[in-house]
Amino acid sequence: QVQLVESGGGLVQAGGSLRLSCAASGRTFSNYAMGWFRQAPGEEREFVAAISRSGVNTYYADSVKGRFTISRDNAKNTVYLQMNSLKPEDTAVYYCAANSVSGIATMTRSHYGYWGQGTQVSVSS
Repeated sequence: QVQLVESGGGLVQAGGSLRLSCAASGRTFSNYAMGWFRQAPGEEREFVAAISRSGVNTYYADSVKGRFTISRDNAKNTVYLQMNSLKPEDTAVYYCAANSVSGIATMTRSHYGYWGQGTQVSVSS
């Protein structure tokens, strides 16, 4: 089992920045590729970004490419999502997840077997 706890969400104006953190505990963090997903009210949960076990490979949704950066610190058992140039359409609950299938950065939601409780990000226009 892997336990995940997100933090860093909040309310920000359009054009602003936020940094989300996800602290992991339980099994060896460096064994897992990690991902960030988000879900807006009335919408499906969608992929945002993923990072491989080593942190070398990353993968982004087109909607956030160039604005968001995923990173990880395996010594601190933490994955981050730096969000810049935020837009109102980025408003959602953001979830981090651990890939229980492989160590590859992937957008496939079914590969992620462990999820955090989510943190709210709200962007005002």
